Amino acid sequence: MRNLYYFTKKELFESWRTYRLLLLVIIFLIFGLMNPLLAKLTPEIVKMAISEEMAKTIPKPTSLDSWTQFYKNLNQIGLIVLALMFSGTVSNEISKGTLINLVTKGLRRWTIIIGKTISLMLQWSFCLLVTFLVTWGYTAYYFPDNKSPYLFHAVFPLWLFGLLLLSVILFTSTIARNNYEGLLMSGGMVTLLALLNMFDKVKRFNPISLTSQNMIILQNSSTFKSYVPAMILSILLFFVGLFLSVLVFNRKKL
Repeated sequence: MRNLYYFTKKELFESWRTYRLLLLVIIFLIFGLMNPLLAKLTPEIVKMAISEEMAKTIPKPTSLDSWTQFYKNLNQIGLIVLALMFSGTVSNEISKGTLINLVTKGLRRWTIIIGKTISLMLQWSFCLLVTFLVTWGYTAYYFPDNKSPYLFHAVFPLWLFGLLLLSVILFTSTIARNNYEGLLMSGGMVTLLALLNMFDKVKRFNPISLTSQNMIILQNSSTFKSYVPAMILSILLFFVGLFLSVLVFNRKKL
């Protein structure tokens, strides 16, 4: 456990030293600032771009508009940025041979995978927390209404899907020769889940639905229960991905 602690610490320090974590925080902070601001300024933007009469037809912005921007930005851009940043988390180190000295000095291979997993989880959780709190604060300032009552119910599924995505990224990076192959395989797996979501009977079990029903959950917490099967499956797949990553990495030539 001591080796796991120090390796995880090394991973976090390296992420900070290479400015990867700083860049992630800045991107997610920008999202947090943009979400309520875009909702607030949309009528003015339409007024300047088209006409004042057209702007009058747009309903007055509410907190729902701000949170719509939040989930739209994270689902369409945030998760992609996450995949781009971490797609080579294992394959890059294998190609550079940076893990050879650690393994030959007695570091267990499973420690490397678990340490990287913990590091990725902490970075994702911190970045999501930053953008969530900033959006929450500015939304409460600009739109002091009660139209978005279940904030934590809505964001938890997204956080959980992010963990699953990191597990997929770690697994594909372990079997890939480079980060491009890993990114392609990760994208293929997510695309498969998106295609399966076209079938209504699959939705409540499909992890990808955790990124598409957030606004519904935000307004009605009872729908949260409908996607518990997808959450349970996401947790199971997370551990399956972790187990397979350890299994493959144990047989990987460094």
